Amino acid sequence: MKKKGEKKLTQKQEILKNPATTKTDSPKMRGLKHKARRLSIKEGMLTSAKTAFGYNYISPFAIAINASNSIVAMLSSIVGILGPLSQIFGSRLIEKYSRKKIIMKAVFFEALMWFPFIIIALLFYKGIITNILPLMLLLIFAVYTIVNNIGHPAWFSWIGDLVDDKYRGRWFSKRNLLNGFIAIVIGISSSFFLDYTKKMGFIMFGFITLFSLAFLTRLTGWKILKKQYEPKIKLEKGYYFSFWDFLLKNPKDNFRKFSIYRFWLSLACSISSPLLAVYLLRILGFGYTIYMIIIFAGTIFSLTVLELWGKFADRYGNYRVLGIASILIPIIPILWILSPNPIYLIFVPALISGISWAGFNLATGNFIYDNVSQQKRSLAVSYFNMLGGFGTFIGAGIGAILIKFLTIQIIKPIIAIFIFGSLMRMIVVFYGIPHIKEIRKTEKFNGTKSLKDIIINEAKPTLIEEAHQIMSIKKYLEEK
Repeated sequence: MKKKGEKKLTQKQEILKNPATTKTDSPKMRGLKHKARRLSIKEGMLTSAKTAFGYNYISPFAIAINASNSIVAMLSSIVGILGPLSQIFGSRLIEKYSRKKIIMKAVFFEALMWFPFIIIALLFYKGIITNILPLMLLLIFAVYTIVNNIGHPAWFSWIGDLVDDKYRGRWFSKRNLLNGFIAIVIGISSSFFLDYTKKMGFIMFGFITLFSLAFLTRLTGWKILKKQYEPKIKLEKGYYFSFWDFLLKNPKDNFRKFSIYRFWLSLACSISSPLLAVYLLRILGFGYTIYMIIIFAGTIFSLTVLELWGKFADRYGNYRVLGIASILIPIIPILWILSPNPIYLIFVPALISGISWAGFNLATGNFIYDNVSQQKRSLAVSYFNMLGGFGTFIGAGIGAILIKFLTIQIIKPIIAIFIFGSLMRMIVVFYGIPHIKEIRKTEKFNGTKSLKDIIINEAKPTLIEEAHQIMSIKKYLEEK
């Protein structure tokens, strides 16, 4: 019932108010999608909490149970190969089961997977089979990676049907903003707790507590997913295309070129990025609190520019965002090794990393939606991630081999690896970006003039809007 004095919204105003609606949606459908998007934001915040409590601490946990530098690097290698393989398997499940059913089962079993990590921490605390615990961690993390990724194609397809393409950049930047804020608060708070338990001599109790909280937050997210509306999807005959068709059939396809670019960029980035934890915790000797503050500083900076990137992408296209962000990515490894000062690490490499990867990751998801039809999204994203995963696997493998066998007298081997990784990124970016193009109709991009226009005219209202959204977190968490 309308309140007194309330004006009836026109159809155009209704679409602008609820940016994932379209003219073809009925009022009931718009309502269901609107509620589903709000529940998705709530579920996303709980997923971020799970990541901050658990996933972000897998590498520090491996270091705490005396895993070698090579095993720490191999954790990223496992994600790179097993994650995409399980996504390809998960993309075919959509033919037999609803997307919601696939995701519900995957998330439930993912929540249960935190118990084996807790058991490893208990065994290390008791001094039982400590010599093989790092290998056990590697194996269990491999299983976790499979379970964690198998539902992603279904989720990617599902969420794409809830958000209209004209406002996709802004909606995902909003969701990522709230998710990132939760991750920062929990991640840094957890690092203080972990440092305290280390100082008191019961660090394994700290990891057990965090992994238990990861289980609880993931289980709570699973309950929210049960309430979320899923639009029906009909897969027409002939929708399927194989991985080899994707790679070989149409070499001039824009999305294929972007996927190849992502493969090489993942390879180049993974040579050094998995070793950042080793560099900060072992080489520089930082505690967990300083380590997590540096890591999450990048997330903080990314949150401040997410809305700006989203607005920029909606106006000038996702390709422009990819290009600008990609130019910054190659210099990041070099910046990490220029100074060991925590203030410098926070305000230089973490700042550049946060800004560039925020734009790149936001534009990547939107670029896939722009270039791939609804029916082929789950397959396309699984193949895209397969290529990226292969790149991560190979790159992390190169990094693991180099850190184990490389011997240089002039500088530390890990410093040489960071320099090599930076050079590889430069080669990939400057060769790959010109081969991709924007297919969506956008405003004309006038170089620095357009950038200044966004920064000068949109920065202040965007920051105010972001602050308002962060203050609305409680409202989202109370959503039923």
